[in-house]
Amino acid sequence: MDKLIEQPRGISRMKKYWPWAAAAGLLLIALGWIIFGNHDSTLRVAADGLTVSEVQQAEFKDYVRLSGQVVPIQVVQLSPEEGGIVTERVAEEGAMVRRGDVIVRLRNSNLDLQILNAEAELAEKQNLLRNTQVAMQQDRLNNQLEQAQLAMDTERKLRSYRQQERLYAEKLVSRETFLQAEEDYRLAQRKQGLISQRLLQDSIYRSVQMDQMEDNLSNMRTNVVLVRERKNKLEVCAPIDGELGLLDVELGQSIAAGQKIGQINDLSDYKIEAQVDEHYIDRVRAGLSASLNRNGKDYSLAVRKVYPEVRQGKFRTDFVFRSAKPENIRTGQTCYLNLELGQPEQAVLIPRGTFFQTTGGAWIFVLSRDGRIAYRRKIKIGRQNPQFYEVTEGLEPGERVITSGYEGFGDNERLEIK
Repeated sequence: MDKLIEQPRGISRMKKYWPWAAAAGLLLIALGWIIFGNHDSTLRVAADGLTVSEVQQAEFKDYVRLSGQVVPIQVVQLSPEEGGIVTERVAEEGAMVRRGDVIVRLRNSNLDLQILNAEAELAEKQNLLRNTQVAMQQDRLNNQLEQAQLAMDTERKLRSYRQQERLYAEKLVSRETFLQAEEDYRLAQRKQGLISQRLLQDSIYRSVQMDQMEDNLSNMRTNVVLVRERKNKLEVCAPIDGELGLLDVELGQSIAAGQKIGQINDLSDYKIEAQVDEHYIDRVRAGLSASLNRNGKDYSLAVRKVYPEVRQGKFRTDFVFRSAKPENIRTGQTCYLNLELGQPEQAVLIPRGTFFQTTGGAWIFVLSRDGRIAYRRKIKIGRQNPQFYEVTEGLEPGERVITSGYEGFGDNERLEIK
Protein backbone atom coordinates (compact mmCIF):
# COMPACT_ATOMS: atom_id res chain seq x y z
CA MET A 1 0.00 0.00 0.00
CA ASP A 2 1.36 3.35 -1.20
CA LYS A 3 2.12 6.08 1.29
CA LEU A 4 1.22 9.72 0.61
CA ILE A 5 4.30 11.93 0.71
CA GLU A 6 3.60 15.56 1.65
CA GLN A 7 5.51 18.37 -0.17
CA PRO A 8 6.98 21.29 1.70
CA ARG A 9 4.59 24.15 2.20
CA GLY A 10 6.96 26.79 0.62
CA ILE A 11 7.11 25.07 -2.77
CA SER A 12 3.35 24.73 -2.83
CA ARG A 13 2.91 28.40 -2.27
CA MET A 14 5.37 29.30 -5.09
CA LYS A 15 3.45 27.17 -7.62
CA LYS A 16 0.37 29.12 -6.71
CA TYR A 17 1.95 32.46 -7.96
CA TRP A 18 3.73 31.14 -11.08
CA PRO A 19 0.99 32.26 -13.57
CA TRP A 20 1.07 35.75 -12.15
CA ALA A 21 4.85 35.90 -12.42
CA ALA A 22 4.78 34.69 -16.02
CA ALA A 23 2.17 37.30 -16.92
CA ALA A 24 4.27 40.05 -15.32
CA GLY A 25 7.35 38.91 -17.24
CA LEU A 26 5.52 38.96 -20.54
CA LEU A 27 4.22 42.43 -19.72
CA LEU A 28 7.75 43.66 -19.03
CA ILE A 29 9.00 42.20 -22.29
CA ALA A 30 6.16 43.91 -24.23
CA LEU A 31 6.86 47.28 -22.59
CA GLY A 32 10.56 46.95 -23.39
CA TRP A 33 9.80 46.20 -27.04
CA ILE A 34 7.44 49.18 -27.23
CA ILE A 35 9.92 51.55 -25.63
CA PHE A 36 13.24 50.31 -26.98
CA GLY A 37 12.27 48.31 -30.06
CA ASN A 38 12.45 49.50 -33.71
CA HIS A 39 8.92 49.88 -35.13
CA ASP A 40 9.81 51.34 -38.56
CA SER A 41 8.11 49.52 -41.39
CA THR A 42 10.84 47.79 -43.41
CA LEU A 43 11.00 46.82 -47.08
CA ARG A 44 13.66 44.69 -48.69
CA VAL A 45 14.94 46.04 -52.04
CA ALA A 46 17.60 44.97 -54.52
CA ALA A 47 20.72 47.11 -54.66
CA ASP A 48 21.07 46.83 -58.44
CA GLY A 49 17.77 48.72 -58.92
CA LEU A 50 18.86 51.76 -56.90
CA THR A 51 20.81 54.88 -57.80
CA VAL A 52 22.97 55.96 -54.87
CA SER A 53 24.52 59.43 -54.86
CA GLU A 54 26.87 61.15 -52.46
CA VAL A 55 26.04 64.45 -50.78
CA GLN A 56 28.77 66.97 -51.57
CA GLN A 57 29.84 70.47 -50.68
CA ALA A 58 30.51 72.23 -53.99
CA GLU A 59 29.86 75.34 -56.06
CA PHE A 60 26.21 75.69 -57.03
CA LYS A 61 25.61 77.35 -60.38
CA ASP A 62 22.19 79.00 -60.33
CA TYR A 63 20.92 78.54 -63.87
CA VAL A 64 18.05 76.96 -65.75
CA ARG A 65 18.12 75.03 -69.01
CA LEU A 66 15.75 76.35 -71.68
CA SER A 67 14.69 75.29 -75.14
CA GLY A 68 14.16 78.20 -77.54
CA GLN A 69 13.49 78.92 -81.18
CA VAL A 70 15.37 81.30 -83.47
CA VAL A 71 13.19 84.08 -84.92
CA PRO A 72 13.98 87.33 -86.78
CA ILE A 73 14.83 90.31 -84.60
CA GLN A 74 11.77 92.09 -85.97
CA VAL A 75 8.65 90.97 -87.80
CA VAL A 76 6.61 93.71 -89.52
CA GLN A 77 3.00 93.08 -90.47
CA LEU A 78 1.78 93.98 -93.95
CA SER A 79 -1.63 95.68 -93.98
CA PRO A 80 -3.05 97.98 -96.70
CA GLU A 81 -4.15 101.42 -95.58
CA GLU A 82 -6.87 101.36 -98.26
CA GLY A 83 -9.11 98.43 -99.07
CA GLY A 84 -9.62 97.12 -102.58
CA ILE A 85 -9.49 94.24 -105.03
CA VAL A 86 -6.15 92.51 -105.62
CA THR A 87 -5.05 93.10 -109.23
CA GLU A 88 -1.38 92.04 -109.05
CA ARG A 89 1.08 90.15 -106.80
CA VAL A 90 4.39 91.82 -107.55
CA ALA A 91 6.53 89.81 -105.06
CA GLU A 92 6.28 86.23 -103.84
CA GLU A 93 6.95 84.62 -100.46
CA GLY A 94 10.63 84.20 -99.63
CA ALA A 95 11.72 87.09 -101.85
CA MET A 96 14.12 89.70 -100.48
CA VAL A 97 12.58 93.18 -100.68
CA ARG A 98 13.78 96.68 -99.96
CA ARG A 99 11.89 99.45 -98.27
CA GLY A 100 9.40 101.01 -100.71
CA ASP A 101 9.20 98.03 -103.07
CA VAL A 102 5.66 97.30 -104.28
CA ILE A 103 4.39 93.91 -103.10
CA VAL A 104 0.66 93.98 -103.99
CA ARG A 105 -1.46 96.30 -106.14
CA LEU A 106 -5.14 96.94 -105.39
CA ARG A 107 -8.03 98.63 -107.21
CA ASN A 108 -10.85 100.63 -105.57
CA SER A 109 -13.60 102.12 -107.81
CA ASN A 110 -15.24 103.92 -104.89
CA LEU A 111 -11.99 105.73 -104.19
CA ASP A 112 -11.80 106.87 -107.84
CA LEU A 113 -15.32 108.26 -107.52
CA GLN A 114 -14.39 110.08 -104.30
CA ILE A 115 -11.43 111.68 -106.07
CA LEU A 116 -13.67 112.91 -108.92
CA ASN A 117 -16.23 114.31 -106.47
CA ALA A 118 -13.54 116.09 -104.45
CA GLU A 119 -12.02 117.64 -107.58
CA ALA A 120 -15.45 118.77 -108.84
CA GLU A 121 -16.28 120.33 -105.46
CA LEU A 122 -12.93 122.11 -105.46
CA ALA A 123 -13.56 123.53 -108.94
CA GLU A 124 -17.01 124.72 -107.82
CA LYS A 125 -15.59 126.46 -104.78
CA GLN A 126 -12.89 128.09 -106.88
CA ASN A 127 -15.51 129.47 -109.28
CA LEU A 128 -17.60 130.72 -106.37
CA LEU A 129 -14.59 132.45 -104.89
CA ARG A 130 -13.75 134.14 -108.18
CA ASN A 131 -17.35 135.32 -108.62
CA THR A 132 -17.39 136.63 -105.08
CA GLN A 133 -14.14 138.48 -105.64
CA VAL A 134 -15.55 140.09 -108.82
CA ALA A 135 -18.74 141.12 -107.02
CA MET A 136 -16.78 142.56 -104.12
CA GLN A 137 -14.58 144.52 -106.50
CA GLN A 138 -17.67 145.91 -108.22
CA ASP A 139 -19.20 146.89 -104.88
CA ARG A 140 -15.95 148.57 -103.89
CA LEU A 141 -15.96 150.66 -107.08
CA ASN A 142 -19.61 151.59 -106.61
CA ASN A 143 -18.98 152.64 -103.02
CA GLN A 144 -16.00 154.72 -104.07
CA LEU A 145 -18.12 156.42 -106.74
CA GLU A 146 -20.86 157.15 -104.21
CA GLN A 147 -18.30 158.48 -101.78
CA ALA A 148 -16.86 160.78 -104.47
CA GLN A 149 -20.31 162.07 -105.38
CA LEU A 150 -21.11 162.79 -101.74
CA ALA A 151 -17.79 164.60 -101.30
CA MET A 152 -18.54 166.77 -104.33
CA ASP A 153 -22.07 167.47 -103.09
CA THR A 154 -20.67 168.47 -99.71
CA GLU A 155 -18.26 170.92 -101.35
CA ARG A 156 -21.11 172.48 -103.31
CA LYS A 157 -23.29 172.77 -100.23
CA LEU A 158 -20.38 174.40 -98.41
CA ARG A 159 -19.93 177.02 -101.11
CA SER A 160 -23.67 177.73 -101.17
CA TYR A 161 -23.73 178.01 -97.38
CA ARG A 162 -20.85 180.51 -97.32
CA GLN A 163 -22.40 182.54 -100.12
CA GLN A 164 -25.77 182.71 -98.35
CA GLU A 165 -23.98 183.60 -95.14
CA ARG A 166 -22.35 186.66 -96.75
CA LEU A 167 -25.59 187.69 -98.43
CA TYR A 168 -27.49 187.29 -95.20
CA ALA A 169 -24.94 189.46 -93.43
CA GLU A 170 -25.57 192.21 -96.01
CA LYS A 171 -29.32 191.76 -95.66
CA LEU A 172 -29.64 190.66 -99.26
CA VAL A 173 -31.40 187.32 -98.56
CA SER A 174 -33.87 186.23 -96.02
CA ARG A 175 -32.95 184.36 -92.89
CA GLU A 176 -34.89 181.27 -94.09
CA THR A 177 -32.78 181.04 -97.23
CA PHE A 178 -29.62 181.27 -95.13
CA LEU A 179 -30.81 178.58 -92.70
CA GLN A 180 -31.77 176.21 -95.54
CA ALA A 181 -28.31 176.57 -97.03
CA GLU A 182 -26.75 175.81 -93.63
CA GLU A 183 -28.98 172.78 -93.09
CA ASP A 184 -28.20 171.43 -96.55
CA TYR A 185 -24.49 171.69 -95.83
CA ARG A 186 -24.80 169.98 -92.42
CA LEU A 187 -26.84 167.15 -94.00
CA ALA A 188 -24.24 166.63 -96.70
CA GLN A 189 -21.54 166.43 -94.00
CA ARG A 190 -23.49 163.76 -92.10
CA LYS A 191 -24.11 161.77 -95.27
CA GLN A 192 -20.41 161.84 -96.03
CA GLY A 193 -19.55 160.63 -92.51
CA LEU A 194 -22.11 157.81 -92.65
CA ILE A 195 -20.95 156.60 -96.04
CA SER A 196 -17.37 156.57 -94.77
CA GLN A 197 -18.41 154.37 -91.79
CA ARG A 198 -20.39 152.07 -94.07
CA LEU A 199 -17.47 151.69 -96.42
CA LEU A 200 -15.17 150.84 -93.48
CA GLN A 201 -17.57 148.21 -92.14
CA ASP A 202 -18.07 146.73 -95.59
CA SER A 203 -14.34 146.55 -96.09
CA ILE A 204 -13.86 144.70 -92.77
CA TYR A 205 -16.74 142.28 -93.48
CA ARG A 206 -15.55 141.52 -97.00
CA SER A 207 -12.00 141.01 -95.74
CA VAL A 208 -13.18 138.47 -93.15
CA GLN A 209 -15.41 136.79 -95.74
CA MET A 210 -12.54 136.56 -98.20
CA ASP A 211 -10.24 135.05 -95.53
CA GLN A 212 -12.85 132.42 -94.66
CA MET A 213 -13.36 131.52 -98.29
CA GLU A 214 -9.61 131.30 -98.81
CA ASP A 215 -9.32 128.98 -95.79
CA ASN A 216 -12.16 126.80 -97.08
CA LEU A 217 -10.58 126.69 -100.47
CA SER A 218 -7.18 125.80 -98.98
CA ASN A 219 -8.78 122.98 -96.96
CA MET A 220 -10.46 121.66 -100.06
CA ARG A 221 -7.17 121.71 -101.96
CA THR A 222 -5.59 119.76 -99.09
CA ASN A 223 -8.51 117.31 -99.13
CA VAL A 224 -8.06 116.72 -102.84
CA VAL A 225 -4.33 116.10 -102.32
CA LEU A 226 -5.07 113.61 -99.51
CA VAL A 227 -7.67 111.80 -101.57
CA ARG A 228 -5.20 111.53 -104.44
CA GLU A 229 -2.59 110.19 -102.01
CA ARG A 230 -5.08 107.52 -100.92
CA LYS A 231 -4.99 106.23 -104.46
CA ASN A 232 -1.23 105.81 -104.14
CA LYS A 233 -1.83 103.71 -101.03
CA LEU A 234 -3.54 101.08 -103.15
CA GLU A 235 0.02 99.88 -103.74
CA VAL A 236 1.10 97.90 -100.67
CA CYS A 237 4.84 98.55 -100.24
CA ALA A 238 7.51 97.05 -98.01
CA PRO A 239 8.01 99.18 -94.85
CA ILE A 240 11.53 97.78 -94.19
CA ASP A 241 14.28 95.83 -95.87
CA GLY A 242 13.91 92.11 -95.32
CA GLU A 243 12.44 88.81 -96.41
CA LEU A 244 8.81 88.46 -97.45
CA GLY A 245 7.92 85.66 -95.07
CA LEU A 246 4.19 85.44 -95.70
CA LEU A 247 1.79 86.73 -98.37
CA ASP A 248 -1.78 85.50 -97.98
CA VAL A 249 -3.59 87.11 -100.94
CA GLU A 250 -5.03 85.89 -104.24
CA LEU A 251 -5.87 87.75 -107.45
CA GLY A 252 -9.40 89.12 -107.33
CA GLN A 253 -9.58 88.86 -103.54
CA SER A 254 -11.26 91.72 -101.67
CA ILE A 255 -8.97 93.14 -98.99
CA ALA A 256 -10.21 95.43 -96.21
CA ALA A 257 -8.21 98.36 -94.89
CA GLY A 258 -5.98 97.23 -92.02
CA GLN A 259 -6.36 93.53 -92.81
CA LYS A 260 -3.19 91.47 -92.30
CA ILE A 261 -2.07 90.04 -95.64
CA GLY A 262 1.54 89.14 -94.88
CA GLN A 263 4.71 89.92 -92.98
CA ILE A 264 8.31 90.92 -93.60
CA ASN A 265 11.13 89.40 -91.55
CA ASP A 266 14.02 91.66 -90.61
CA LEU A 267 17.02 89.37 -91.08
CA SER A 268 19.61 91.95 -90.05
CA ASP A 269 19.70 90.17 -86.67
CA TYR A 270 18.05 87.33 -84.77
CA LYS A 271 16.58 86.69 -81.34
CA ILE A 272 15.62 83.51 -79.49
CA GLU A 273 12.16 83.01 -78.02
CA ALA A 274 11.97 80.62 -75.08
CA GLN A 275 9.24 79.45 -72.70
CA VAL A 276 10.23 79.59 -69.00
CA ASP A 277 8.48 77.77 -66.16
CA GLU A 278 6.31 80.11 -64.08
CA HIS A 279 8.32 79.05 -61.00
CA TYR A 280 11.02 81.51 -62.14
CA ILE A 281 8.77 84.44 -63.09
CA ASP A 282 9.91 86.55 -60.11
CA ARG A 283 13.58 85.94 -60.88
CA VAL A 284 13.76 86.48 -64.64
CA ARG A 285 14.24 90.10 -65.69
CA ALA A 286 15.66 92.04 -68.60
CA GLY A 287 19.46 92.09 -68.72
CA LEU A 288 20.13 88.64 -67.24
CA SER A 289 22.92 86.71 -68.95
CA ALA A 290 22.51 83.47 -70.87
CA SER A 291 24.79 81.25 -72.92
CA LEU A 292 24.40 79.08 -76.00
CA ASN A 293 26.78 76.31 -77.01
CA ARG A 294 26.81 75.52 -80.71
CA ASN A 295 29.36 73.37 -82.48
CA GLY A 296 31.59 73.49 -79.41
CA LYS A 297 31.61 77.29 -79.21
CA ASP A 298 29.89 79.41 -76.55
CA TYR A 299 27.86 82.50 -77.44
CA SER A 300 26.70 85.14 -74.99
CA LEU A 301 23.10 86.35 -74.88
CA ALA A 302 20.98 88.63 -72.70
CA VAL A 303 17.33 88.74 -71.77
CA ARG A 304 15.74 91.40 -73.96
CA LYS A 305 12.11 91.24 -72.88
CA VAL A 306 10.01 89.29 -70.38
CA TYR A 307 6.33 88.88 -71.22
CA PRO A 308 4.20 88.90 -68.02
CA GLU A 309 1.39 86.72 -69.37
CA VAL A 310 1.51 83.10 -68.17
CA ARG A 311 0.02 80.39 -70.36
CA GLN A 312 -0.09 76.71 -69.44
CA GLY A 313 2.39 77.26 -66.62
CA LYS A 314 5.01 79.08 -68.75
CA PHE A 315 5.84 82.63 -69.77
CA ARG A 316 7.64 83.88 -72.87
CA THR A 317 11.09 85.46 -72.83
CA ASP A 318 13.15 86.99 -75.67
CA PHE A 319 16.96 86.69 -75.82
CA VAL A 320 19.36 88.64 -78.06
CA PHE A 321 23.01 88.00 -78.88
CA ARG A 322 25.38 90.37 -77.13
CA SER A 323 28.09 90.18 -79.78
CA ALA A 324 28.81 87.43 -82.28
CA LYS A 325 26.20 84.88 -83.30
CA PRO A 326 26.53 81.51 -85.07
CA GLU A 327 27.17 81.88 -88.78
CA ASN A 328 24.75 79.16 -89.86
CA ILE A 329 21.83 80.32 -87.70
CA ARG A 330 18.46 80.17 -89.43
CA THR A 331 14.89 81.10 -88.57
CA GLY A 332 13.01 78.26 -86.90
CA GLN A 333 16.05 76.45 -85.49
CA THR A 334 15.83 75.04 -81.96
CA CYS A 335 18.50 76.14 -79.47
CA TYR A 336 19.24 75.16 -75.87
CA LEU A 337 20.16 78.00 -73.53
CA ASN A 338 21.53 78.21 -70.02
CA LEU A 339 19.89 81.18 -68.29
CA GLU A 340 21.93 82.43 -65.32
CA LEU A 341 19.71 83.43 -62.40
CA GLY A 342 22.46 84.31 -59.93
CA GLN A 343 26.15 84.11 -59.04
CA PRO A 344 27.76 80.72 -58.18
CA GLU A 345 27.86 79.95 -54.44
CA GLN A 346 29.13 77.14 -52.18
CA ALA A 347 26.28 74.84 -51.07
CA VAL A 348 25.37 71.29 -50.05
CA LEU A 349 24.34 69.48 -53.24
CA ILE A 350 22.76 66.23 -54.34
CA PRO A 351 22.32 65.15 -57.96
CA ARG A 352 18.89 65.50 -59.52
CA GLY A 353 16.83 62.33 -59.52
CA THR A 354 13.35 60.92 -59.97
CA PHE A 355 12.86 60.67 -56.20
CA PHE A 356 11.77 64.31 -56.33
CA GLN A 357 8.59 63.39 -58.19
CA THR A 358 7.42 61.34 -55.21
CA THR A 359 8.74 63.35 -52.27
CA GLY A 360 8.60 66.86 -53.66
CA GLY A 361 11.96 67.42 -51.96
CA ALA A 362 10.46 67.03 -48.46
CA TRP A 363 12.32 63.81 -47.54
CA ILE A 364 14.83 61.29 -48.85
CA PHE A 365 16.28 57.85 -48.00
CA VAL A 366 19.75 58.12 -46.40
CA LEU A 367 22.05 55.07 -46.34
CA SER A 368 23.76 53.80 -43.23
CA ARG A 369 27.55 53.69 -43.17
CA ASP A 370 27.67 50.03 -44.19
CA GLY A 371 25.17 50.66 -46.98
CA ARG A 372 22.81 47.87 -45.91
CA ILE A 373 19.97 49.98 -44.55
CA ALA A 374 18.41 53.24 -45.77
CA TYR A 375 16.40 55.45 -43.44
CA ARG A 376 13.77 58.00 -44.37
CA ARG A 377 14.83 61.53 -43.35
CA LYS A 378 13.19 64.96 -43.70
CA ILE A 379 15.14 67.50 -45.74
CA LYS A 380 14.61 70.93 -47.23
CA ILE A 381 15.59 71.76 -50.81
CA GLY A 382 16.23 75.33 -51.97
CA ARG A 383 17.37 76.20 -55.47
CA GLN A 384 17.90 73.73 -58.29
CA ASN A 385 19.56 73.60 -61.67
CA PRO A 386 19.53 70.94 -64.41
CA GLN A 387 22.19 68.91 -62.52
CA PHE A 388 21.80 69.44 -58.78
CA TYR A 389 19.45 70.27 -55.93
CA GLU A 390 20.61 72.65 -53.20
CA VAL A 391 19.93 71.11 -49.77
CA THR A 392 19.50 73.72 -47.04
CA GLU A 393 18.56 71.37 -44.17
CA GLY A 394 18.78 67.65 -43.31
CA LEU A 395 21.95 66.38 -45.00
CA GLU A 396 25.68 66.63 -44.47
CA PRO A 397 28.49 66.34 -47.05
CA GLY A 398 29.74 62.74 -47.38
CA GLU A 399 26.39 61.07 -46.69
CA ARG A 400 24.91 58.82 -49.32
CA VAL A 401 21.31 59.01 -50.48
CA ILE A 402 19.03 57.17 -52.90
CA THR A 403 18.11 59.47 -55.79
CA SER A 404 16.25 56.98 -58.02
CA GLY A 405 12.47 56.68 -58.03
CA TYR A 406 10.49 55.81 -54.91
CA GLU A 407 7.35 54.55 -56.64
CA GLY A 408 7.71 50.96 -55.35
CA PHE A 409 8.63 51.83 -51.75
CA GLY A 410 5.13 52.68 -50.53
CA ASP A 411 4.97 54.21 -47.04
CA ASN A 412 7.91 52.20 -45.65
CA GLU A 413 10.35 54.22 -43.60
CA ARG A 414 13.30 51.82 -43.77
CA LEU A 415 14.84 49.85 -46.61
CA GLU A 416 16.96 46.74 -46.28
CA ILE A 417 19.28 46.61 -49.26
CA LYS A 418 20.24 43.14 -50.52
